[in-house]
Amino acid sequence: MRSDGRVVEVTDQGLAGVEGDLTGTGHYGGWVLTHQSFSRPVSCRAAVAMNENGHAMTDTRHAAWDTYAQTKPQRRAANAKGETTWFNWTQHPDHGPGAELLALPTGGRVLDLGCGAAGNLAHLATLGMRALGVDLSSAQLSKACERWPDVNGMELHQGEALGFLAQQEPFDAIYSVFGAAYFTDPGLTLPAVFDRLTPGGVFAMSQHPPVDGCYGCQASYIPRGPEEDPAIVKRWDHTPETWAAMFEEHGFNDVTATVLPAPATGRRRIGTLLVRGVRGVQ
Repeated sequence: MRSDGRVVEVTDQGLAGVEGDLTGTGHYGGWVLTHQSFSRPVSCRAAVAMNENGHAMTDTRHAAWDTYAQTKPQRRAANAKGETTWFNWTQHPDHGPGAELLALPTGGRVLDLGCGAAGNLAHLATLGMRALGVDLSSAQLSKACERWPDVNGMELHQGEALGFLAQQEPFDAIYSVFGAAYFTDPGLTLPAVFDRLTPGGVFAMSQHPPVDGCYGCQASYIPRGPEEDPAIVKRWDHTPETWAAMFEEHGFNDVTATVLPAPATGRRRIGTLLVRGVRGVQ
């Protein structure tokens, strides 16, 4: 949605303004606008998040994440095992656990909070899951549709993560990999996620571990070029013990919180904080 109220089309070439209102149906190249959503038939569907009044939701953070998207290449064509899709919780390639942490049932419904270019989500869709992703950045979603044009069962939405989540039916699992859960107050995220999990559903999130002594709300700076100030977004850093206590405080069971060490090879030494909890069956 542009500031002038026109719909923005996501295409393989990027973003282009198209004329049209937010209701009814219109065809624009390879995309179809139907009831406030863009959809590429069968494979890739991206929707603009709306508020209760039917207006597009706006968030100034989207510009920061659009900038960030420009610094990140597309996911590799294949990983070290030769797989064309895979799930990665860490910032290190070919390292750490996979989608098994989500304990999804066959055909389960799963949500990625801050899906970015949707590499993990595409993998879940190829496993037969009903895979939904939400992200603030139209640039990231455009990259996702370009990278995964033939993946069935993946649905992408542009908007604020918790606002989108509040409008959804329960999921069998919800996750965030260096995504919205890292950049949203956990006092808001955890109850919202718990409320939208099915009994027995898993919530898992990963992010950088905290710098010693730097806890709570912190600032992240995203470079925008030598002639501009960096974009600033907030993130929330806590120790594994604090994360575990917060998960349990908000009703999660079987909580684990640990820092996965970096691979033994290479020069990068920062590990990955991984937190997981389960909504009880009662």
